[in-house]
Amino acid sequence: MEDQTLYQRLGGYDSIAAVASDLLPRLMADPLLGRFWQNRGDDGIRREKQLLIDFLCANSGGPLNYVGRDMLTSHKGMAISEKDWGNFTTHLNATLDHFQLAETEKSQVCGFIESLKEEIVEK
Repeated sequence: MEDQTLYQRLGGYDSIAAVASDLLPRLMADPLLGRFWQNRGDDGIRREKQLLIDFLCANSGGPLNYVGRDMLTSHKGMAISEKDWGNFTTHLNATLDHFQLAETEKSQVCGFIESLKEEIVEK
C-alpha cells in the first residue's frame, strides 16, 4: 500500500469521478455557492466536471493530463470568500465521508485542497 500513489489508493479514475459526481450537485444546491453555476449551461457544467476529475486524477498521481487553466486564473474575479470556502470544505468532507474514505487518504485529499486556498479565495 505504501508504494501506491494516492490516485491508486483512492480507487483510480472511477472512484474520483464518483466523488466529483457527488460533490458538484452538493455545491450547486448550496444556497451560497449555487450562484457560481446559476447561469451555466449543461454542457459547461459537464466540461467543468471533467476538468475537475482530470485535475484530481493528475494531481493524485494518476495517468491523466490536466489541460485546464491554473487555479488562480480559473477563479480570478469570482469573488470567492472565506465563507464560500468554508461551505465548500463542509461539502467536500460530507462527500468524502459518504464514500467512507480512509482517514489517511481523506487527510491527504483535504490537505491538497487546502493548499489551493490562496489561489482560489479572494482577499
